[in-house]
Parts: sequence; C-alpha cells; structure tokens
Amino acid sequence: MKIFLATGNTKKIKEIEKILQDFDVEILSIKDGIEIPEVVEDGDTFEANSAKKALEIARYLNIPSIADDSGLCVDALGGAPGVYSARYSGESATDETNNEKLIKDLQGVENRKAKFVSVITFARPTGETYSFRGEIDGEIVDNPKGKDGFGYDPYFYVEEYKSTLAEIPEIKNRISHRAKALEKFKENFQDIVKKW
Repeated sequence: MKIFLATGNTKKIKEIEKILQDFDVEILSIKDGIEIPEVVEDGDTFEANSAKKALEIARYLNIPSIADDSGLCVDALGGAPGVYSARYSGESATDETNNEKLIKDLQGVENRKAKFVSVITFARPTGETYSFRGEIDGEIVDNPKGKDGFGYDPYFYVEEYKSTLAEIPEIKNRISHRAKALEKFKENFQDIVKKW
C-alpha cells in the first residue's frame, strides 16, 4: 500500500519515515519528485489543519495521505504559539527568529512548562479522515542545546532525560509528540483498512 506524506518539510519527512520504517507500507513524499500544492493552514486547532492538509493532498494525488500539524504550547503564554508555531515570528519566520521571539516573550517568566502537540491525520481521496493526537511535556530553557533537532527542539528540555530534544535524536523518535501520534495511527491501521 502506498501512502503519501503531505508535507513540504524535509526534516519532518525524514523523522516520520524513520518512525514508520518497520511499517508495511510504501512511503512517498516530495523527495520522490512528486509536486504538491501548498495547503493554507487556516484552522484554529491542530486537528483542523492536519485533516485539511491530509484530505486536500489525498484528493489532489488520488493516494491515501498522512499529514501532521504540530506545535509548541507554552503554559505562560496561554498555549501560544500553538497552531502558529511555524510562523510565530511572522510570515517569513525561520527557526531562529521563532526561537528568539519565544525566549524574549518568556523573559522574566518563572513558569517554563510547555508541551509539544502533534496531530497525525490519515485521509483517503474519498473523504474519510482519521486523526491521532500525541503530546510530550517539557520546559523551555534559555540556552539551546543539541544540534540534531529542528524547530524549537534545542530549547525544549525533557526532565526524564535531562536533555533537550535536539540532544537525543534517537530517543526523540520514540518519545516525541509525533512518535506518539504515529504509534496510535499504527495501532489503529488494521481497523481503518477494514472500514474501506
């Protein structure tokens, strides 16, 4: 069975491919030279954005697709940046500018509790969608550590491992919000297939 990863983010593709490597499906992505349109993420929840992306791309390619919408939710910022995590510092945001804004916004704030949230949606071209949510708790540190992550990973400290996610890439692929959401998808995959 072929499944298309509906994202233009090559780092996400690499991470999802690794998590699904022992899964009996053929994973396709933009790395295979398949072009996809940009999907406007205008939902106000991770679920809405994830489902919209997965469904639009599944219909465009006529292939079942997986999309991920994920982000960082910081307690002291009322859950921000949330669904705006990728463009927290503006439309031309980069990982660097987003992290700069995050640390600036948390200046003088004692409560650094945060969580990463990921919602994975599997969609068929005929319109059915199935969404799965994963979360990981942590806290934001002022000084980045680790070179193997992306996004907010170097600033997201996980107490259990005494490390940021960027310092523990192999462990991250087992414990991250995305890994947890994909694990739920894998657990439910046979049931989903039966409904086709």
